[in-house]
Amino acid sequence: MSDVRTRAARAFGAGLLIVGVLTAACSSSKSTPAPHAAPELWGELKPVVSVKELMRDMLDPASDYVFESVKTVVTKNGVEETVPKTDEDWEKVRIGAVTLAEGVYLLKIPRPFAPPGDENNSTGKDSTELSPAQIKAKLEADPVLWNAKIEALRNVGLQVLEIVKRKDVKELWDAGENLDQACESCHLIYWYPGDKDLLKKLDRRLDDLSRAKR
Repeated sequence: MSDVRTRAARAFGAGLLIVGVLTAACSSSKSTPAPHAAPELWGELKPVVSVKELMRDMLDPASDYVFESVKTVVTKNGVEETVPKTDEDWEKVRIGAVTLAEGVYLLKIPRPFAPPGDENNSTGKDSTELSPAQIKAKLEADPVLWNAKIEALRNVGLQVLEIVKRKDVKELWDAGENLDQACESCHLIYWYPGDKDLLKKLDRRLDDLSRAKR
């Protein structure tokens, strides 16, 4: 009888252990947040300006810190090349990269696409730009594309931040091209898609001139 009781006690104790483990696991799963859960914001986000003004007053000036840091200018005295040389030069590039990487996420906050009364160059036979209503319709039809364009620009900002750490001038030239591509690929969809035909004509003209020189 003692053996039977001992086996029964062990079985009962094992059962309690299993129940305890399962209970702890369930309790833990309930209290542990999902690994991919978005972090909570510290407060409500309220836009101050339209998309057009945000681009003009923040993102465009920030991009100039990158564009203007490496450039080649042909003058009557010859070719002048600009590259960052001092710590102050690289600090300006870093400021531009940080502003781009952080600031572009402000485009995720719903806001007007232009100031009141501003319809862009969207009327008349020579119009090439979309109206704010047309831009909004495009975004609402495919919000995934809108966010993809935001992420593309953010990635360039992050790329430039890494380049600044290494102070690699060659990579900065490449990043400038990536930045131009990220900006223009978005603008040609949401701002001035009418310029696509003009750009194609210019490309063809440049090709013709190039062939004529050979």
